[in-house]
Amino acid sequence: MVLPLFVLAVALCVALAGWAAWFAARDRAVILRQLFGAGAVEAVLVLQAVVAGVLQVRGHDVDGALFWGYLLTAALLLPIAAVWAFAERSRWSSVVLCVASLTVAFLQWRLWIIWGAS
Repeated sequence: MVLPLFVLAVALCVALAGWAAWFAARDRAVILRQLFGAGAVEAVLVLQAVVAGVLQVRGHDVDGALFWGYLLTAALLLPIAAVWAFAERSRWSSVVLCVASLTVAFLQWRLWIIWGAS
């Protein structure tokens, strides 16, 4: 896998988590721009999945079930959190988005370990 995609995904996730934590600390709900930020992270995750699929087809050996399980979880987590945050119009929506963003960042770290171990 290409390291810049992992770094970009983690950087965007940490930035989004910080933005959401700032809103939570100020007792504010998630705003639409934050959900657009989550969409940008999601676009990077989709690009990452496409690149990983192409590299696997070209012969990069990786534990497929484990890798794709982590990747699918990371890809589904932010949209679920975004729907939850949009429905919950309190400071807890910011907490949900913050936790989901940090979780995706952690999943990216695990994906890098899995990809590099093969």
